[in-house]
Amino acid sequence: MTEKTLARIIGLILAGCVTSPAFSQVQDDDQLLIRVTEGQSAEAARLSEAALAPEPVSRLDSAPSVSLSRLGGRGLDPVIRGQERVDVLLDGMRVEGACPNRMDPPTSRLSSALPQVLEVRTSNQTLRWGPIAGGQIVATTAAPTFADGNRTTGHLTLGGSDNGEGRLANGSAAVGDRDNYVRLSTGYEEAEDYEDGDGNEVRSAFENTEGRLDGAWMADNGLYVKGMVSRQEERDVKYASGMDAPKTDTDMYRLELGAPVASGGWKLMAWQADVDHVMDNFSLREPPMKMGMPKKMRTLSETRTRGARLVLDQTINYTKDIAVGVDVESNTWDATLYNGMDLTNEASFLWPDVERDRVGVFAEAFHGIRADMRLGAGLRYDRVEMDANRADETFTMKPNAMPMSPASIYENVYGVTDTRATDDNVSGFMTGEWRVSQLNTLELTASHSVRSPGVNERYVTKGTAWVGNPDLETEKHHKLELSLAGQNDGWHWRPAIWVDEVDDFVLRYEPAPDVIRYRNIDARLLGVEGELGWSNGTWSTTGKLASVRGTNNDSDQPLPRIPPVQYIQTLGWHHMGHTVQAEWMLARRQDRIDEESGLDPGPSPGYGVFSLNGSHPLMDYLTLSWAVDNVFDKTWAPHVSREDLFTGEAYRVNEPGRTFRAALTARW
Repeated sequence: MTEKTLARIIGLILAGCVTSPAFSQVQDDDQLLIRVTEGQSAEAARLSEAALAPEPVSRLDSAPSVSLSRLGGRGLDPVIRGQERVDVLLDGMRVEGACPNRMDPPTSRLSSALPQVLEVRTSNQTLRWGPIAGGQIVATTAAPTFADGNRTTGHLTLGGSDNGEGRLANGSAAVGDRDNYVRLSTGYEEAEDYEDGDGNEVRSAFENTEGRLDGAWMADNGLYVKGMVSRQEERDVKYASGMDAPKTDTDMYRLELGAPVASGGWKLMAWQADVDHVMDNFSLREPPMKMGMPKKMRTLSETRTRGARLVLDQTINYTKDIAVGVDVESNTWDATLYNGMDLTNEASFLWPDVERDRVGVFAEAFHGIRADMRLGAGLRYDRVEMDANRADETFTMKPNAMPMSPASIYENVYGVTDTRATDDNVSGFMTGEWRVSQLNTLELTASHSVRSPGVNERYVTKGTAWVGNPDLETEKHHKLELSLAGQNDGWHWRPAIWVDEVDDFVLRYEPAPDVIRYRNIDARLLGVEGELGWSNGTWSTTGKLASVRGTNNDSDQPLPRIPPVQYIQTLGWHHMGHTVQAEWMLARRQDRIDEESGLDPGPSPGYGVFSLNGSHPLMDYLTLSWAVDNVFDKTWAPHVSREDLFTGEAYRVNEPGRTFRAALTARW
């Protein structure tokens, strides 16, 4: 494989971070389908919203096309349009989780201390970050704002909640100006187990500490250097499944250089993300007993990501935008399960030192044909190579048991003798916007996206119970989406309809109880979405609807983990900086489930949850934010569920009951 060569190349690029005089953050201005938080929103509003969010990714629950799957107090896992195929980009960096059980999905890396602008992409209208299979979550950290010529700026937030006794404190401080600055941010938050609407305690306690240093420098000729280094430590995170996570450490580094050239500019970015994760069944709970003896288990896992991306953007005659680029990325995943009296027996290679190497090139262009028409198209090629380096090494599921290896398990289960996988993925899109009237804009996007199977889908091995399939084919998504956006006299609207025909969809299924396998099928997903809102500056109201139907075309059965029809209605009041908003979230009963997958515990009842929140300026630079989540103390859980790698059981964890939250934010 070329992974080690690529890792060295990327490492050399990243070495510039050590000697760079400044630090960076990425800025991208591509058009987005769903904008959850406006990038130009006031800093105070963004800080207030983040202070009330139980976890940064929970701010996405205002989009009905996004469902959040819960396993504990942290690690909410997003499902977009009925698919968990979600890429996460943090300031342009692609990051991965380090837990085979997805206790730490990539969205766990989002910052609470320095809240990012969160955006959701569901359709290919650019390929510079790779093709979209299910969705992309793009998190962008705004540069510090220096008001009135001040050379310093910052914030301090203190907050808490009653249900689970949550506490948080975070802040930032920056010195410099718009183009040249250094900023330090840090934060701490913790919570105990919360109670659901019935008063039942849900395992959800956690501690989270983070720190970040970033900055930028720009020369007179427009050449700039930006960079970032961050550290996150999660401790004693409890989950409702069979294991907890006493320790997870994340280190991230990023360096970006760029400069104007001709009628555009070039940008080179390199990044590294290292995650170390520990999970066990005894540090934060009593272990299960077998024959009077504790049955302890511990898993040590890690993931390493290194990447680099070079992009050239040009504008021709003010009407044509062209972009070309190349990127490389190397990933390694390694996870070993230990058991036995002294926890030294290697019981399974959950991830047998899996390597993934990817090299990609893309080109795309957009042309304003007329004042009322714009067309765009793009093409991308990715070469992906994967292998399991420890596939031939042996482990014993119990001390003194018969040795087995991942390679022998793959062969016995799937008849596969070669663990290497090589994918040549070609993706593309075509899109068009037509202003059909002064009020409405019609948009049509067609795309072909190819996704290589993930590390669990191809290589996970928990003995012979949960086994990935190295022989899986790549998924081919053929998407078509039509929408009509408009506004008039304070009203705005956007209905949309989409279809995703998938060749070789990777399906997780259970041929027998607690036996998990993967295979390719053909599938179809259909969806409709709608948004209708009105505002007169003081009062505002918005209704959002999303519905998805997923079908296994091979068996004519439902796909698993498809959310029900969801609707969100908001009513807000705004006056002289004061804001009060009511939100009513509704979901229909979901009984179209896939019982054979093991991912749907059963049908889910419908629910309606009512919440309130507000923000009030107490002084020029001091804001009080508050929220009452689940006002009527309902017992409810979203339909999408989480599986437990160690038991094969799917969990639908209840959301918190009535919760009061409050925070004070000072800015200067």
